Amino acid sequence: MLEAEGILTIHPRSGIQFVRPGLELTRSTYQFRAIVERSAVRVFAEEAGEDLMNSLEVRHSRLLRKLEKDGLTPGHLAEMDLLELDLHGQIIAALRNPLIDTAYRRMHNYLRLLRLERKVTPPMLIRTLKEHLEILEACSSRNPDAAEKALQAHFQAAINRNLGLA
Repeated sequence: MLEAEGILTIHPRSGIQFVRPGLELTRSTYQFRAIVERSAVRVFAEEAGEDLMNSLEVRHSRLLRKLEKDGLTPGHLAEMDLLELDLHGQIIAALRNPLIDTAYRRMHNYLRLLRLERKVTPPMLIRTLKEHLEILEACSSRNPDAAEKALQAHFQAAINRNLGLA
């Protein structure tokens, strides 16, 4: 299945080769995310429950304070991965479309591949959390235009991080 999705190549009697993340995979992955999530974040901003948005905001703020105080720990990294999945997963779930859910989960495998070669630092995670909080703030104020703009800025910064430009 991973071979069919282009994540790896199986060489008979010689091993498995994972695709090396690069500019094209990064561009394709974020292009897909932008196409789907820009629509989804607008719906999320208009329809998501206050409790959900507040919970995401509190969790992001809490982790931000921990990173600023303690630096990066394996626990913080795991918590960041969960927050990333939860925020973007909830945004996608706002569309209530099982076809998009499935395609997005498959795309997430590519995103994990991109992140394997990325060095993670506290400043990088702090910037990401602040970008997430800007998205959540726009959603909490029920402003789909601002939410979409914040999401686009987040993706552009994420592309730069994944390419080692930021």
